[in-house]
Amino acid sequence: MNGLNAIEHLTILLVEPSEVQQKLIIKALNVMGVSKIETAITMQAAFEKVVQYAPDLVISSMYLSDGTADDLLQKIRGNEATENQPFMLISSERNKKYLEQLRQSGVLAILPKPFTAEAITRALKATLDLISEEEVELDHFDVTLLRVLVVDDSRFARKHIIRVLAGMGIPEPVEAENGKEAIAHLDEQSFDLIVTDYNMPEMDGRELTETVRKSNAYSHIPILMVSSEANDTHLANIAQAGVDAICDKPFEPATVRDLLYKIMS
Repeated sequence: MNGLNAIEHLTILLVEPSEVQQKLIIKALNVMGVSKIETAITMQAAFEKVVQYAPDLVISSMYLSDGTADDLLQKIRGNEATENQPFMLISSERNKKYLEQLRQSGVLAILPKPFTAEAITRALKATLDLISEEEVELDHFDVTLLRVLVVDDSRFARKHIIRVLAGMGIPEPVEAENGKEAIAHLDEQSFDLIVTDYNMPEMDGRELTETVRKSNAYSHIPILMVSSEANDTHLANIAQAGVDAICDKPFEPATVRDLLYKIMS
């Protein structure tokens, strides 16, 4: 199931307490061919429907009568049967700290209100990429043999990265919670790629990158940096540390596939 033609087959759970907003979002989804849409107006009702229907994508508003989108997401991620549920937020929230928390929990997209048709189509395509398991093709590597080290202090963020990689045919990577732990793994075994978060305790992504680049043993390993920071100065500093590619958080499978092709081929 690939591309726009498959969007019509997606099943959506829309969590939105406002009847007006519900109608607007459903109308936008209908225009794109999506017709299988369940709705919920509370966190509890939404969670029950996730368990019952296992939708392809949850689209949620930020604030609900019995909790927030983050509360709902944590409940979903905390249940073994639902922890891999693709989740998208539509909100006018601008609180950077709060949005960062959602990014760390592995949301597929955060769309501002009012959203554009292009933005929601892109998020739906990202959902398709997650469930279609289209292997990435690299010129000089058998993707099933790639040895990847994933570094992120958020367990949920690591699981999201691992799921995206698995959908491309990349086997389960080694995990580390921070740069210091990552260096210990690098000293013990060989890797073909490092995927690392920027903000981490103990040793952050920049410090990890600088340590890797100064090493004689593993300075050659490509590094994909994941960062939710959008400002140009910050991104320039990351680039100067020696990363091969920078990816936004939340990142989309198609973006990761393109970056992998660029840095590994």
